[in-house]
Amino acid sequence: MSIIFKALDKFSGFLKIIGAVALTGMMLLTVVDVIGRFFKHPIFGSVELVGFLATLVVAAALPYTYKVEGHVGVEILVRLLSKKTQLIIDLFTRTLTLFLFCLVSWQMFLYAKDIHETGEVSMNLEFPIYYIIYLLAFGLLIFVITIIEAIFKNIKQLRELKTK
Repeated sequence: MSIIFKALDKFSGFLKIIGAVALTGMMLLTVVDVIGRFFKHPIFGSVELVGFLATLVVAAALPYTYKVEGHVGVEILVRLLSKKTQLIIDLFTRTLTLFLFCLVSWQMFLYAKDIHETGEVSMNLEFPIYYIIYLLAFGLLIFVITIIEAIFKNIKQLRELKTK
């Protein structure tokens, strides 16, 4: 399992870089578009491109953010509980998160398949939307694997507490 988790670490690091590049691209595109609008020459399709890049940022950054616990959490009351109780609550919430994002990832793959079959494209650029949805679904799948890794770590910590 550790080989899989090491590969996952490297891959989520790679996704993090992709997300950072997409975020930088969003920023540059927006700046250039605003300047272009000032001179009456906006970038055609910039709103669509920013939306696509934002989706890429979310899909790429979610696994890494979860791994480093960079998400927002409210733990005021949980901190007052024992370490074992904290781990049990953490395991419970991670398991619920796993089920939720398994469902979301699965539905995103189905949605991308439906959009692919209907041939839907973006309004201005006529870019096939299913590519973006598949990217998001893939990012969510990596996120699900990251959650599974966190659950295994929680179980390991609980076992270590029992042996003490």
